[in-house]
Amino acid sequence: MAYTRSSDANEITARFMDSILIEERLIDSVKADIKTSFLGEEFDSPVMTPAFSHLGNYIGRELTGLEEYSIAAKNCNILNFCGMMENDLFKKIADTGAKTVRIIKPYADIGKIRDQISFSEEVGAFGVGMDIDHIFGENGYDVVVGEDMAGQTSEMLNDYVSSTKLPFVIKGVLSVSDAIKCANIGAKAIIVSHHHGRLPYAVPPLKILPKIREALKGRDVKIIVDCSIDSGADVFKALALGADAAAVGRSMLPSLENGGVKGTEEFLNKVGNELRFIMSSTGFKNVTEINDSVLHIPS
Repeated sequence: MAYTRSSDANEITARFMDSILIEERLIDSVKADIKTSFLGEEFDSPVMTPAFSHLGNYIGRELTGLEEYSIAAKNCNILNFCGMMENDLFKKIADTGAKTVRIIKPYADIGKIRDQISFSEEVGAFGVGMDIDHIFGENGYDVVVGEDMAGQTSEMLNDYVSSTKLPFVIKGVLSVSDAIKCANIGAKAIIVSHHHGRLPYAVPPLKILPKIREALKGRDVKIIVDCSIDSGADVFKALALGADAAAVGRSMLPSLENGGVKGTEEFLNKVGNELRFIMSSTGFKNVTEINDSVLHIPS
């Protein structure tokens, strides 16, 4: 078969993830506990929701998809994320009671960034952050739904971090260099991600993850991974390679669209249950014990 080139980072990521195999360790193993501690709070699972934006009302239901999956996150007691939106919609998400991190775009309008950070704190967000992988587009700086984006310096990010009491999360980290800069400016967590393949030939998050974990050793920075996280096996591999948590993405959408809150809860529980099964089958009784000794990664 002729070799066909593909610059699709999603395809590259999925291929790398699926090449990682897991060995069993059954004797003396026990039923695993997937509860986790993250940024000072206790959650029932290290599985997290993605920072979705622009989800409308599915099949004529009253609530937007954003509100529905936030309610599901609350009911499952996992950390919730949301993306680009105006303050009035974020207020509705905050009112669901889900512990939510609001990921703000790198707007050219710095006043808008500051306003959204301040508003998020006022209405009870769990955290705030910035989506740095939407800085650039094919024609220069990106334009998202008519909004101009702009470059973000370490000094600017440090200023945002200093402006709020909330934990600050930087999304779109895909290098040791950026990870170290995030730690230096005071970010409490990073999301290792290529944002569903925005960069052609982007390195798979799980491939760069061990180097990022080593570079941040001893630093007070949590690591979340996303991109092609579709199952408990994917979450397990991410945790084994150094992540503290993993966020599902587009794999959640069919359950959300067709089943709303209940369908999303069922999907999230399924991912968590598979994670527990794999942990139990590999000898890890809790999330903090998981390591890469059971992984077989092609050289």
